[in-house]
This record gives sequence, structure tokens and C-alpha cells, in this order.
Amino acid sequence: MNSLVLALIFLFHFYRQSLGQNGTTRPNIVIVMSDAFDGRLTFDPGLKVVQLPYIKYLRELGSTFLNAYTNSPICCPSRAAMWSGRFVHLTHSWNNYKCLDGNATTWMDLLEANGYLTKMMGKLDYTSGGHSVSNRVEAWTRDVQFLLRQEGRPVTQLTGNMSTVRIMREDWRNTDKVTQWIHQRAASSHQPFALYLGLNLPHPYKTESLGPTAGGSTFLSSPYWLTKVSFDLISVPKWLPMAAMHPVDYYSTYTKNCSDVFTEDEVKSIRAFYYAMCAETDALLGQVISALRETGLLNNTFVIFTADHGELAMEHRQFYKMSMFEGSSHVPLLIMGPGLMSGLQVNQLVSLVDIYATVLDIAGISAGFNLSGHSLIPLLSKSSAFSRKQYPDWVFSEYHGCNANASTYMLRSGRWKYIAYADGLSVPPQLFDLTLDKEELHNVVLKFPDVQAHLEKLLRSIVDYPKVSTAVHLYNKKAFESWRDSLGRNYSQVIANLRWHVDWQKDALANERAIDRWLHGSL
Repeated sequence: MNSLVLALIFLFHFYRQSLGQNGTTRPNIVIVMSDAFDGRLTFDPGLKVVQLPYIKYLRELGSTFLNAYTNSPICCPSRAAMWSGRFVHLTHSWNNYKCLDGNATTWMDLLEANGYLTKMMGKLDYTSGGHSVSNRVEAWTRDVQFLLRQEGRPVTQLTGNMSTVRIMREDWRNTDKVTQWIHQRAASSHQPFALYLGLNLPHPYKTESLGPTAGGSTFLSSPYWLTKVSFDLISVPKWLPMAAMHPVDYYSTYTKNCSDVFTEDEVKSIRAFYYAMCAETDALLGQVISALRETGLLNNTFVIFTADHGELAMEHRQFYKMSMFEGSSHVPLLIMGPGLMSGLQVNQLVSLVDIYATVLDIAGISAGFNLSGHSLIPLLSKSSAFSRKQYPDWVFSEYHGCNANASTYMLRSGRWKYIAYADGLSVPPQLFDLTLDKEELHNVVLKFPDVQAHLEKLLRSIVDYPKVSTAVHLYNKKAFESWRDSLGRNYSQVIANLRWHVDWQKDALANERAIDRWLHGSL
């Protein structure tokens, strides 16, 4: 067989790889995933408070999911669910340290195996072993009978002037690399490509003044981005009195260092700076969209924008995430692509596990079995005929990490949000009517026992949550003991100087004894 024939066979095989099942060129796929972006900002009335021109662009040319949720309101477990297409209790991604095994198969692996040119840049955060020692120790010891502030008090910080645009420099560097890759590699390739960009924004910045173990409690922006915020539309959230809080919410507020007095101006400032950080996030998304447009690739590219979780931004007297309240659990999800409807607002309840099946559906690849999610393309396609009965009428989220002293399970169905804790007995559940109580201030679980009974039965059909909670308790004890044993004589010094060092060192011996009682007590 001569070289010409071999070359023709190779080209034919390569050409077939780049085609979909119907013989047309397979579309490109671009996913931009931010951190800590409140999904309610992608539709009214939230969209009015800050200028987000590229999110508006995606809304107008694509589809916006109005009820998209994280499967766990913290970075690594949430991203593990998105990359694997499976709920957290199935992957055992319990906290920011314990996530997917290194050999786990992601949708990006399957795309690459099926002829896609692939590129991942920026924050990935879905495999085990990441985040700070403080973060993992706080998660392991959340059942210990002490109450210690673990975060810095949320603050704002102004930087630069009206010409200061690039504040989160790591995100801008990664986005520059992505746009360069689009221009130089993707535009010249004959393969369809899949591109993932993970952003840090609008996650709060590390508070440097609190030392090397500090977490992210500084909302940082410049006058340039603050001009994108409509200050007169910034709401001041209503708070329950501390004494009236649910016990898990009380623990979260205290450990997040939000239990002291905040003035109305402080709260509005934190929220304004957060919105300004969202505006900078939108600009990074815009740079990717612009690169696709400039190279002529946009018309054959699906663009998806989402986030791992939201940001409370002082709702419920909290910042950060780690909560099932809307600010923390409601994420953005916008999809634009060839053959999809434009300007569509979708009410269907969806979550991040749906991205796995959606991406493979776009590429014409079988998603296989044992997935927790469903493809969203039939909901958006101009030509697809489908039944909504294919989709569950609920979404599910769970949380097992730090700043919450019980495993938490959330079920959203219709107007209701049901939240169960731990073994279902020791901590009372919560029930919110999101139609009448958008601020989630009125727990009506005692008022609607039939609703609670129905949702409790549905929740247990999805997950045996008492069993999962027990598994998490055992994991926490074993993981902590292993960590403590690894430190030997240094244990007392190391644990006393983690993020909670201010409160810990008031009575270090009592705190160590509390841990010992927890380790040697029953579940």
C-alpha cells in the first residue's frame, strides 16, 4: 500500500472523527465557570443592580435557567459533581479536601477520547488534596462541642482608580492565555474543541492582615468596577435575631465571624463591592466570547456560563457559602449555541450534575448510566420534541464541610425548599415557601406537616441521608486522627495556630479536651 493511500485513509479517519452522527461538523464547547456567583443576578430583578453586558448577551442570544442550583455549596464538592455528573454522596466528595480520585473519568476525558481537542485553564478544584489545613480541620471537627470563629470579619477594600480594570490578576492571565489559545490553536485546528476556563472571581480575597492562615473575607474592587453598580438598588437584607436563628445557621454566623454588630452602611458596602467583583467576572467572560467572535468560531460553539456556588453577601447575617439559602445555593446557568432558542427563560429545576450529560449530548457521545443528571439540550433545542416527564420535578443539594455543624440536605420542589440535617432527629428541619417568602425568614415546617412528610419521603428516596451522615461522621474522626498522629509532638502548636487561633488560644487546653471527648464518644 503506497504512502498516498495511507495518507488518504488517515485523512478520512480524521475527518470522520471531526463529524457528528448526522455527518455535520461537531460543535465546539466552551464552559466558563466562576466561583461564588449569585445566580439571581442573571435575571430580573437581580440583573438590574449591576451591569453585566456579556451575561446579558448570553441571555439575549441563548437561554437562562431561572432555577439552577449547586449540588454542594462549596468549591471542591460542587465541582466534583459537575465534572463527574454524580451527586456528592455517590462520589464521597465530603469537603474541600476530600473530592474525586485522581483517576475519575470526567466529561472532558470522554470528549478527548472521542476526537475533541481539549484545553483546561484556571481553577479546576475537583480532586482530593486541595485547600488549606485550616479548612479541612474545621470540616473534620465540626461536631466538636466548641464554638470558634474560623473566618475573618467580612470587610471591603478599595484599590486603584478609574483606570484600574485588572484586579484579579490570576484570572486575567488565564483568560489571556485562553484567548491566545483560541486565536492560535483552536482557530487553525480541524478538530472540534472543548475549552474550560475556571475563574476565582468573584470569590472574596484573602485578608492579608490576619496572617498566613487567613481565609478570604475581603471584598476588593476599584472605582472603575464600582461605577457598574446601581447603589440605589442595593438591598439591605433582613436578619433574624441571633436568638431566633436555626441552630445550624447560628453556628454558621458565629464561625464566619458575623455575629457582631454591622452598620447598614457596612452591609451595603460589602454587597456593592461584591457586585463590582461580579462585573469584573462578566468582563472576563466577555473576553472569551469576543475571541470566539473574532475568529469566526462563535456560530458553531456552545457557550456555557455557570458557577460552583453563590455568595450570601451578608444575607442571613452571613457571607461566603456553605448554606442552602438562595444566595449560596442558587447558581447562574446560561447556554448559547447553534440550534438553540434565543432569549428563552427556563423555569425547569436543574443543577450542576446536569452539565455532564448536556456536554456529551452536544458532542453526540453516549453519556452512559449511573449519572445523577440529565441533558438540558432538549429543553432548549428548536427542533427537539421531548416530554418534561423526562426530568425530575426536584433538585438536590447536600453539604458536609466546615462552617456548618451538621450534614445538610436540601430538596427544592415547586414552591418549596426543604432542608434536613444530620440524622433527621437531633437537628430540626426547615421548610420555606419561596413564592411567599423569598428572603427565607419564615420556617413553616410545623405549619405544613403534610408538605414536610411528602418532601421527607421524596428526599429519602433520593438518598439514605441518615446512613450518609453516619459515614461522614466516621470519615471526619478517622481523617482527623490520622492528621493529628502525623504531627506528633507538634500537634498542640499547629492546631492552636490555625484560622481559629484568636478564640482557640483563650483556652487551648479546654479546646483540646473537647476534641478528645468527641473522638472517643459515640456517634
